[in-house]
Amino acid sequence: MSKGKRTSAALTTAALVFTATACGTGSTDSTSGDKIELGLAISSLNNPFFVEMKKGAEAEAKSQGVELSVQDAQDDASRQVNQVQNFTSQNMKSVIINPVDSEAAAPAVKAASNADIPVLAADRSINSGDVKATVASDNVEGGRLAAKQLAEELDEQGEILVLRGQSGTSASRERGKGFAEGIKKYPGIKVVAKQPADFDRAKGLDVTTNALQSHPNITGVFAENDEMALGAVKALKGDAGTKVKVIGFDGTPEGLKAIAGGKLTCSIAQQPDELGRMAVRNAVRLANDNDVDKQIKVPVKVVTQKNVDRFS
Repeated sequence: MSKGKRTSAALTTAALVFTATACGTGSTDSTSGDKIELGLAISSLNNPFFVEMKKGAEAEAKSQGVELSVQDAQDDASRQVNQVQNFTSQNMKSVIINPVDSEAAAPAVKAASNADIPVLAADRSINSGDVKATVASDNVEGGRLAAKQLAEELDEQGEILVLRGQSGTSASRERGKGFAEGIKKYPGIKVVAKQPADFDRAKGLDVTTNALQSHPNITGVFAENDEMALGAVKALKGDAGTKVKVIGFDGTPEGLKAIAGGKLTCSIAQQPDELGRMAVRNAVRLANDNDVDKQIKVPVKVVTQKNVDRFS
């Protein structure tokens, strides 16, 4: 090839590269030109909430033109640490962790940080390590809203059961804190039982069944997620939504359906798909060495039978 032809070919190639970049054909690593690869470690895809979060994350990854590898820890903290370590060895440009356990995830964060891979927490915080950002709902405020809604439903008096989430998660700790702060304002309401059910529907059913045997006069239930609330609804049978008011948290599709049917009184709705989108959006920014806010809050909303159609 002559020098003139080589120069012409180079100019044509450069023009094509410029055109592809200008048209936004996908996010790339600004240093290498390769497509950005992100890792997402989810606590459990057996939970509908996290399925929705995964969908939102995948939709945003597609929109941004990045590769997203999703791993399901199946509620096993050790498994999740191994998954994040694999992301690190694969040299992902950024890693998103939805931790099984807020403390147990810290060593994996440290390993990624040592490899200069930025880490972002999603839905639940991580207690230590160089976490660049946390994308989460305002769980404390959500707990307060749940207390206020339940008090209104009970005319500010009665005996209630509280179903706690998985020990070690910031979501359970923060929702429980907000609810405890909120319910103190109503001295006519007494928390007669507070039991863990690990964010699990079957455990929510078992714990509620046992609590009703010891406390047959329960008139309200607050569950720290919709799965446990739906377990409580099953245990209460015909009393759910009538004699006993049940408040959930998350706003999952099944939870919303139960609200529409009058079985679940209310849910403090997060926006799991938006959590996933925001997590990926900010992970891409971190991968490109851009600054992000340390705390990124996604609003929560009270969903009742009056407004459930807006969320379904």
